[in-house]
Amino acid sequence: MSSSKVSPTSEGCPPTLSLPQKGGRGPVAHGAGSIPAARAPSSPSVGQEWGGGAPVDRLSRRFLLIAPLVLAACGFTPAYAPGGAATALLGTVYVQDPGDRNGFDLVERLEERLGRPEAPRYDLAYTITTETLGVGFTADNQITRYNLKGVIDYTLTDRASGARVTGGRVQNFTGYSATGSTVAGLAAEENAGLRLMRILADQIVVRLVAALASQP
Repeated sequence: MSSSKVSPTSEGCPPTLSLPQKGGRGPVAHGAGSIPAARAPSSPSVGQEWGGGAPVDRLSRRFLLIAPLVLAACGFTPAYAPGGAATALLGTVYVQDPGDRNGFDLVERLEERLGRPEAPRYDLAYTITTETLGVGFTADNQITRYNLKGVIDYTLTDRASGARVTGGRVQNFTGYSATGSTVAGLAAEENAGLRLMRILADQIVVRLVAALASQP
C-alpha cells in the first residue's frame, strides 16, 4: 500500500503534499501479433485512489493532522488558539445595554460568543435598523411571505483611552411566512427577528476578531 509524502521546502512553509506515486494501469498481456488496445483505466472503487492506492479518507485525515503544524510554521496563529485574537475579546467586551427586543437578542448572542464582561476593556456600541419587505404575493395581491432586513453599525472603543479600535457595518436578512393565523404570523415574525440578530451578532464577532488579529 502506498503512503502520502510531504516534500521538504527550504523555507519550512507550507510543504507540498504529494500524492502516492503508485497508480495507473498495470501491464497488459497481449497475444502473438495482437496490437495493444488503448483503454482508459477503470474507475476506482469508492474511497480508493487511482491504481488501488490508500483510501482517500485516510489521506484527508493525515492532511488535517499536519495542516495546523504547517500553518504554525508559517507564523499563522489561529484566532481561538491560546494567545490568539479571539482570546483577547473573551470577557473583556461590554456591549451597550439593549433598548428593545432586537437589542436584547443581539446582546444575548454577543455575550454567548464573547462571554460576560468580567473585566471590561472594550465598549461595543451599536445601532440597529430593520425593514420588513413583502416578497410573496397571491393572485389577489395578498402578501404571503416577508423578508426582514437588518443593518447594524457598530463601534468598538478602548475603555481606558476612549480611542476607537474598530467599527463598521454588517447586514443580512431572514424570511418568514404570513400564510397562517395572526398568532402564527406574529410568532414567525418574532422568530425571524431572533434569527436575524444572531446572524448579525456572529458577523460582528468575526469582524472584531479579524480587526484585533490585524493589529500589531
